[in-house]
Amino acid sequence: MISTKKHIQQLASLLLANKIDDIIISPGSRNGPMTHTFSGYGLFNCRNIVDERSAAYFALGLAQAKQKPVALVCSSGTATLNYAPAVAEAFYLNVPLIVLTADRPDYWIDQAESQCIRQDGIYRNFTKKEISLPLGESEKELWFAARQINECLNIAVSGTPAPVHINIPLEEPLHDLVDVQLPSTKVIAQEGTETALSESSVENLATAFNKAPKVLILAGQLIPNPGLENVLSELVNTTGAVVLKEHLSNLNDPQFCGNIDTLMAAMLEDVPAKYQPDLLISFGGQYVSKALKQFLRKNKATQHWHLTRSNEHFDTYQSLTKVVNIDAGDFFELLLPKLAAKEKAYLQLWKNKEEQVMQLSEKCIALSDWSDLIVFDQIRKAIPENSVIHLGNSTPVRYALICDSVQDAHYFSNRGTSGIDGPMSTAVGFAHESEKLNTIILGDLSFFYDSNALWNNYIGNNLRVIVINNRGGNIFGLIKGPSDSPAYQEHFFTENKFKAEGIAQTFGLDYFKAENENELHGALTEFYSAKQQAPALLEIFTDAEINTKTFRGLFKFVKQ
Repeated sequence: MISTKKHIQQLASLLLANKIDDIIISPGSRNGPMTHTFSGYGLFNCRNIVDERSAAYFALGLAQAKQKPVALVCSSGTATLNYAPAVAEAFYLNVPLIVLTADRPDYWIDQAESQCIRQDGIYRNFTKKEISLPLGESEKELWFAARQINECLNIAVSGTPAPVHINIPLEEPLHDLVDVQLPSTKVIAQEGTETALSESSVENLATAFNKAPKVLILAGQLIPNPGLENVLSELVNTTGAVVLKEHLSNLNDPQFCGNIDTLMAAMLEDVPAKYQPDLLISFGGQYVSKALKQFLRKNKATQHWHLTRSNEHFDTYQSLTKVVNIDAGDFFELLLPKLAAKEKAYLQLWKNKEEQVMQLSEKCIALSDWSDLIVFDQIRKAIPENSVIHLGNSTPVRYALICDSVQDAHYFSNRGTSGIDGPMSTAVGFAHESEKLNTIILGDLSFFYDSNALWNNYIGNNLRVIVINNRGGNIFGLIKGPSDSPAYQEHFFTENKFKAEGIAQTFGLDYFKAENENELHGALTEFYSAKQQAPALLEIFTDAEINTKTFRGLFKFVKQ
């Protein structure tokens, strides 16, 4: 049984034609026609999540895991606003969410009608396209709606993927059903085109690359891409170029340089100009390291090429000279055969400094008191190889990037907008589709903020949640400015006196805790043992003041 609403029948038909069959539904009445149709037709994989904010982040994680669009369905009013944080995150992470919002007819907007707000253009700044379907069901209106839906679905996955929004005004009755097949609706296909560089462009780029004594390649946040990693490895072997990567780049070749923040701290005590690149090549998403951005803004490359499929002019380092509209892997494949072998002095300079910093970091951690620094080092050693690791924002992502990455692990984080509001929901959505062990590491404030991530029926046995409970927002003790303010304790740190144990019990997760290094070692052993066959939460308690002292101490130590 499906809804009698013809626009909804047509929408469902086009979604299936575009192989979009994962639907996240939040309950409501106004979206009833969509709920009846998607759940009743039998060809959609529908999941119900009450909290719209969490539901949208769940969809984000699911879409990342499946590498295909996921549709969201909600009622009218503030339900639509609750999608906004995840829609913005998906926009900056290039994830194609299909946002379907039910609405009142436009004649009720601003007329004191219940559950009714201005929904047209509500996500305008964070979608590639937004449309509102017509209310009437005449032949011309259905034709017009089908054309617009086709365009939205095509745009969502073309070029750089991103969310699209389809707003759907619906009149009562909302719950009339009919036992029919979906209509045959014309599909407007979109043929893909390959972006290609001319032979002369490749020659010119290769010549410029060969002339640059010091080439620095920045790999931003990426989904795992073995082909790209292989060609970059070959390029480093041939040319001695330096590839800088964070864990979120998902590049693991030991020739590449990591440990960026500590590396930058040590480099500034050396002679920074030695490390200044002649040619900078960037691609992928954002870098976490603020120190790297500051270094490259002060020590600008003569040339900076940014590789993109959508013509973004990202001038993050204030040195942009060329935008190359091509996939990074394709670019390096084209360039590599034309590159000359070079001395590897520049690469060796970076690798020697990295080795020095790693040794100093390990020594400092070994000498440190119980703190977040010890905790993240132990977690990194305990997480099994070939896992998926989700990093919460604020301190977790920064601590994790100080430590070595887990062998053959894939890393994800909501670094599009870098908010603390949805990392656990995103991880839960990803883990629901993943066959691997998924660990989410987040702070106590972020955990409590997003605790509704556990309020659904899709928590898999492969989920491990680690909460670093340092009793507040310890990130503000690590960065300059807030920690010196009289308002620090109440309005920045925001002291937290609560524990996660009750929430773990409420949602059926096995609970572990640790308050010192011995307890942590034992808890992690059980937490990741083969016997642990249920979702679990590990809460680790540390002291914020000691955390701040040891974190700052590490950076002083590596500057030796």
